[in-house]
Amino acid sequence: MFHKLSFKLSSWFILIFLIFALALNTLGLHFLEHKLVQKQISLLYEEAQVISSQYLSKYYDQTASPNDIRTQLSAVDTFLGVRIMAVKKNGDVFADTRESDFTKYANLNIVAPGLLEQYYIKNTTLNGFLQTPSLAVCYVINSDKNIQGYVVLLEPWTNITAAAYKYIDVINVCLIILAIILLCTFIYLYYVLIHPVRALNKCAHEYANGNFNYEIHMKRKDEFKDLATSVTYIGTELGSLENYQKKFIANVSHDFRSPLTSIKGYAEAMKDGTIPYEMQNKYLDIILFESERLTKLTSNLLTLNNIKHNGTILHITSFDMNQIIKNTAATFEGICTKKRIRFELIFESKQAIVCGDVDKIQQVIYNLIDNAIKFSQSNSVIQIGTEEKNDKLFISVKDHGIGIPANSLHKIWERFYKTDSSRGKDKKGTGLGLSIVKEIINAHDENITVASTVDVGTEFIFTLPMSEGELTLPM
Repeated sequence: MFHKLSFKLSSWFILIFLIFALALNTLGLHFLEHKLVQKQISLLYEEAQVISSQYLSKYYDQTASPNDIRTQLSAVDTFLGVRIMAVKKNGDVFADTRESDFTKYANLNIVAPGLLEQYYIKNTTLNGFLQTPSLAVCYVINSDKNIQGYVVLLEPWTNITAAAYKYIDVINVCLIILAIILLCTFIYLYYVLIHPVRALNKCAHEYANGNFNYEIHMKRKDEFKDLATSVTYIGTELGSLENYQKKFIANVSHDFRSPLTSIKGYAEAMKDGTIPYEMQNKYLDIILFESERLTKLTSNLLTLNNIKHNGTILHITSFDMNQIIKNTAATFEGICTKKRIRFELIFESKQAIVCGDVDKIQQVIYNLIDNAIKFSQSNSVIQIGTEEKNDKLFISVKDHGIGIPANSLHKIWERFYKTDSSRGKDKKGTGLGLSIVKEIINAHDENITVASTVDVGTEFIFTLPMSEGELTLPM
């Protein structure tokens, strides 16, 4: 649970929000108090200036008594909500809006030493003189550069903190609204991000358990949909690969087991005397034939494995395709004589100079001719031709044999595929020849096609690029 992405995101969301809220309620409160204090000091200082000019000048002009001044200042106190003290030059208070008898004994230089020399004092009780902490602002009254007295304004500190807390309350309400918005955003992101990730993770587990038929269904049009499609495609390919591997192992086992069984059976029969001495040469020929078949099967498997895993390394040269066909066809003279099959070579021109890997192209021709011979009837013709079209040479190998069923044409390039389901008509074949042909032609970035009709014959056609230069490989 603690390692899940959803838990981590939720934890980080809650932690960041709590840290943010705590910071606003502590640092924010301190910041607001500081700003409110500075603002209130400026306001009180301005009010002190007004009070000095409008009210206290009458006292210093001896046109008003202290009681008159106190009465007038009390009206201002009621309006502003602050305590106002009028102070003489020596520090004696001669008017106080909150204490009528204070003028009889109060001297601020004694009660609060240093107050009159400062611009303001924050959160002070004036050494216990005030019952509640207050903000004290002092304004000096000057006349001809001589100090005549002071105006002291006192505002309860709770007024400032209360204002700060009001702002904090508003901020907290905004935080709650923000938390709701963020929660909705998180739920949306969970659906958009976490949910598809979990779906992909479940799909990966299904594939790991061998269920390659599992599909991801996402009703969305974004990168996750593309990823889900890609993952599903990978699963399909893995399923096909698994089926191919099972089929591959079964086919290899069958093709190795059959000749090995024959070799073992005939060898044991000759050893224990079941086969008479005069007949042993016949069965030794069978053992030799099966051994050659195993050798060919192993060689073809190694060739395909190298092509698939190491890639086909091509040694491109310019060579005469017609001569390659002649040389390759000549190697089948013996078997063609036995089956009374003849070749008909149809060349558009005397030479057909192409670009390619001559050894691998010769292997292609060999495999196609070998395939044509295996499925041709006696007294038939195999036609091999070349024709140039649009800077390409079209090479065809056509037999008049048993043909390939239409529903099997797309399978002939698969490894070990044989058109005869019993796998017993052609004991010499390995089912790998056409797979090798397909890989070699693909490596040349060329195409190969097949057309076939049952009981009529089959024709393979592939292309190679014509060479623009001279012959580089002597024939």
